[in-house]
Amino acid sequence: MEGNHKDVDDVMLQFKHKVCNDDGQGLFIWSSPQGGCQIDIGKRIFCNRSLNMKNIVAVGFDMDYTLAQYMPETFESLAYEGTIRKLVYDLGYHPELLDWTFDWKYMVRGLVLDKKRGNILKMDRHKYVKVAYHGFREMSKEDKVGTYGNTLTRDSFDEPDYALIDTLFSLAEAYLFAQLVDFRDKNPSKIPDGADYSRMYKDVRAAVDLCHRDGTLKQMVAKDPKKYINDDTSIVPMLKMLRDSGRSTFLVTNSLWDYTNIVMNFLCGRKMDGSTTSNFDWLQYFDVVITGSAKPGFFHDDNRANLFEVEPESGMLLNTDNGTPMPQVGNTSPRFPLKGLKKTCRVFQGGSVGHLHKLLSIESSSQVLYVGDHIYGDILRSKKVLGWRTMLVVPELEREVKLLWELRDTRKQLRLLRNERDLIEDNIHHLKWSLKFEGVQPDEKQMLATELSQLESQKEKVRLRHQLSQRECHQKFHNVWGQLMKAGYQNSRFAHQVERFACLYTSQVSNLSLYSPDKYYRPSEDFMPHEFDILGM
Repeated sequence: MEGNHKDVDDVMLQFKHKVCNDDGQGLFIWSSPQGGCQIDIGKRIFCNRSLNMKNIVAVGFDMDYTLAQYMPETFESLAYEGTIRKLVYDLGYHPELLDWTFDWKYMVRGLVLDKKRGNILKMDRHKYVKVAYHGFREMSKEDKVGTYGNTLTRDSFDEPDYALIDTLFSLAEAYLFAQLVDFRDKNPSKIPDGADYSRMYKDVRAAVDLCHRDGTLKQMVAKDPKKYINDDTSIVPMLKMLRDSGRSTFLVTNSLWDYTNIVMNFLCGRKMDGSTTSNFDWLQYFDVVITGSAKPGFFHDDNRANLFEVEPESGMLLNTDNGTPMPQVGNTSPRFPLKGLKKTCRVFQGGSVGHLHKLLSIESSSQVLYVGDHIYGDILRSKKVLGWRTMLVVPELEREVKLLWELRDTRKQLRLLRNERDLIEDNIHHLKWSLKFEGVQPDEKQMLATELSQLESQKEKVRLRHQLSQRECHQKFHNVWGQLMKAGYQNSRFAHQVERFACLYTSQVSNLSLYSPDKYYRPSEDFMPHEFDILGM
């Protein structure tokens, strides 16, 4: 039996040394001759619920922040600057705002904005507030407990009084809200009349919506996509591999056809001399493309939105009968299939998930895997309402897991310090209890009192050392908010949502290309607290 274990260990050792890289040119996809290697920890796909890819007949994707990974230092800065201009020129805010700058690294996903009080909160999975700032000022423990911990009923921390920062799109508006809170506190006369914290947040949201509505952001991206979008060269091989394995592929995005075509052409179009040629070649990698989907409403069965077919060349919308082409009334130009495509992809606007199931001949919702970046817009609705299988894209994860690996010894030390604190406190409680006993002799009482004093002193030293080490560890991840997936020793609210609604999660969509399209994803074993000590974990 030991020999068998040794053989397995030898195979695993050989596998671990066969690392997937090609001299800095990128990762090998699974279907290539060099594929099937050990996958870098930052590129792995993590599993919450068992998922056998053999049962999946269609794989769908969101576009923005899923297939198209925007660069926060350029794209979010663009959104921030556009929002500032709308606040000043359209909503009457002080021109001083035009001089403000944006720190794109400051905010993180999973935060909650308290609109009424002007606070930014990070909480654990039980909705206990662990970190709290008023604007950019950290709240004391007393203020934090007084505001959020001394109530007879637990706050739900939901709309309308709170705003959830769950998308990368929301980071700029969260940062701007914090700036406005500080600005109002210091310069109340420079804020529009009657603008409390809630009103300021509402104005920020209105300014963001104005930016999207007038096309300011998308026009800038369309002019120079490579300035704002990461060029992921693994997307096309991934889509090819999925299609070669017999799966249908589809795209469902809230963006309209004109912008979708520009972005997808940049990501998947033929590139000549480093530049992207403008054509519709990218459509060959999909069976169905649905633009202007209005997610999350798209995922509701009772959604009665009309489904229009889009003519890719002209962008013209054509009526359909639940996806079936309808005769067009009047003199319209005949439609021709796009040149060069072996199988024509059909492009639509609007509609609902029922239309999509019919177009792809989906018999069971569990046969669909949908990949997105938005817990509420993409993952929760498609999982909870439909029963689709889901994969969440978390770009921040790549850096987070690499840091976890580097800090694994530090984390062990933190656990030991916590256990030491626990042991000292138990001894203190026992000594205090012993001092209450009748019949304890004065000299014995004096000895116990001295020992108690020493333990109290030791307890304080260990407490300070533990807190300092814990803070230093968390600041390695983020100087203000700490580890994305943790709040203190508990999973963060964001991690809890990922665990509840995402079957799989990973740092970028193209990580799918590093795994077999028929892989059986299995979760790690769950452990209850009583199992950790018994199993020596």
